[in-house]
Amino acid sequence: MNFSTKVVLMIVMLGAGLVHAEDTFKVGVVDIERVLREAIPAMKAEKKIEKEFFARDQEIKKMIKQAKELQGQLEKEGAELSDADHRNKERELSAMDVDLQRLQREFREDLNLRKNEELAIVLELANKAIQAIAEKEKFDLILQEAAYRNPKIDITEKVIQNLDDNKVVR
Repeated sequence: MNFSTKVVLMIVMLGAGLVHAEDTFKVGVVDIERVLREAIPAMKAEKKIEKEFFARDQEIKKMIKQAKELQGQLEKEGAELSDADHRNKERELSAMDVDLQRLQREFREDLNLRKNEELAIVLELANKAIQAIAEKEKFDLILQEAAYRNPKIDITEKVIQNLDDNKVVR
C-alpha cells in the first residue's frame, strides 16, 4: 500500500469517526481531468498554445513535404544522376532528416513545457474554485481522484461553472 493510499484511508477512517460524532460529514469529488477539458480557462489556454505554436508546426510540415519531394526525386531520377550528384542528394536528404528530427524534438519539448505551464495555472484556478465551493457549501472533504464517484457527491460541474462564471482573464 503506497503512501497516498494510506493517507486516503486515514482520512476516510477519521471521516467515519466524525460521522458518528456529528452525524454530518460532507464529501465531494471532482473529476479534475474533466475540468481541464471543459472549463473555459482550460480551453482558452489550449487555444493560446495552439496559436503560439502554429508557425513552428507549419514550418515542420513544410520541411516534411520538402524531404518527401527530395526523396521522391532521388528515387525517380537516381539512376540518371551521376554518382557525385546522387551522393550529394543523399547527403542533402540525410542532413534534412537530421534537422527535421531535431526540430520535431525541440517542438515537442517546448510544447510540453508550455502545456505544463498553462496546466499549472488552470489547476491553481481550479483549486481556488474547489476551495471556494468547499467553504461556501461547508464540505469536510473534497477528493480530486477517486476510483469510483457517486454522482450525488460529484461536484465537477460546480467547479467548471465556478471557473466559467469568474471569467478569469490572464
